[in-house]
Amino acid sequence: MNDKRDKEIKKPVPAHEFKEGVDYYFENGLMVLTGEFLRKRGYCCGSGCRHCPYTDKTRITAKERE
Repeated sequence: MNDKRDKEIKKPVPAHEFKEGVDYYFENGLMVLTGEFLRKRGYCCGSGCRHCPYTDKTRITAKERE
């Protein structure tokens, strides 16, 4: 089949559309996630995010993440 639909690339629909200035900002060319985004995500990833909203009791370390 040489149909136009066969040539379309399907992209996954993101669960959340990122909004610059709300969910992230750029600093020295790097994307920094905001505390608001990290709270909406709902868990600590253990990467030591600058704006991690989780307390020491709920924050995990990189070793615990493995």
